[in-house]
Amino acid sequence: MSENSESSGTSLGSTSPGGTAPGPQPEPLRFFGTTWVDHDGGYGLRRAGVSVGSLAAAVAACLVFRFAYQGLEIAEVGSLVGMLVVLMFAICSAIAFRRTWEGFRRRPSDPSREDSLRGLKSIGFIGSLLAYFFRSLIEAPGEKLRRTEYEAALARYVKRRSTRTGNPAARKGGKGKRPGRR
Repeated sequence: MSENSESSGTSLGSTSPGGTAPGPQPEPLRFFGTTWVDHDGGYGLRRAGVSVGSLAAAVAACLVFRFAYQGLEIAEVGSLVGMLVVLMFAICSAIAFRRTWEGFRRRPSDPSREDSLRGLKSIGFIGSLLAYFFRSLIEAPGEKLRRTEYEAALARYVKRRSTRTGNPAARKGGKGKRPGRR
């Protein structure tokens, strides 16, 4: 969320000379930009495209995983290794699904921990794709989080702008220059 600190007395609905409205700007979402704010600009089609695309990518990833498992069977590495590979992908996918799903609801409290889980999430990318698919059926992934942050920043901006009206030095009883002193 970026806040534009305009010092001019423009209203919230008007735009500044640069073409952007003063105040907080919505944070763009991947594949959606800022269309999530007003659900315009092909928002519904984008959501449908993201749903279909993430599901297709998850199915393709499962097919690749199947071919890899068949390669292990052809190499005759044993049932224990095959079972460990399947178990590893299942656990990593479950963890990646959960972490991705939680990332749509709130920001991570410890970014360094998220960085340490990056390898695990890349192994379980099927879970991340499925989380993206299920969330895009409800809303744009991450929309609810960004909307609450944007509305809170907008409310803070409006409150701040409404309390700063006029010249504080010209107010009576303020801490301005006292008469008779230099």
